[in-house]
Amino acid sequence: MTGKSRQKDEVPEEGAAAETPEEPKVEEKDPLAEAQAKAEQYLDMARRLQADFDNYRKRSQRENEEYRKYACSSIVSDLLTIVDDLDRALEHAGEETEFVKGIAGVRANLMKILEANGLQEIPADGKFDPNFHEALCTVEGEEDDMVAEVFQKGYTLNGKVLRYSKVKVTKKTA
Repeated sequence: MTGKSRQKDEVPEEGAAAETPEEPKVEEKDPLAEAQAKAEQYLDMARRLQADFDNYRKRSQRENEEYRKYACSSIVSDLLTIVDDLDRALEHAGEETEFVKGIAGVRANLMKILEANGLQEIPADGKFDPNFHEALCTVEGEEDDMVAEVFQKGYTLNGKVLRYSKVKVTKKTA
């Protein structure tokens, strides 16, 4: 037999399975898809880091603004005792002399400077508000919770209470 006839003879019959060695199925990882997944992961991390940094920057900027807003609160509070002393001196001044006018001018200038830095007087007329007033005592009156007398003026600094108004509050008689 020749080589060709051997090949014809060795042809498997129909229905019989051809014997070929089976190769183990190994999934080949696509290096491009793997690199793209890693790149996407790194991009996501970079975006999160950038967002965290932006939040940190904004928070520290707000804190700095808040600090600057109220940094002078202790000195303003100390200056309020001088304003109170000037008010008491003006209340007890008898006649309207040049000296009394000078003291009133000094007080007015001091208040202008303090108001330019965010100080505002708390209005103490009308209804008692525990958010701005401190009740020291009560007195009988026609209505409940009305301010009858102011013992010490209160002030806010940039919207925050620096010193509460010390007041006498009315209580309706039964």
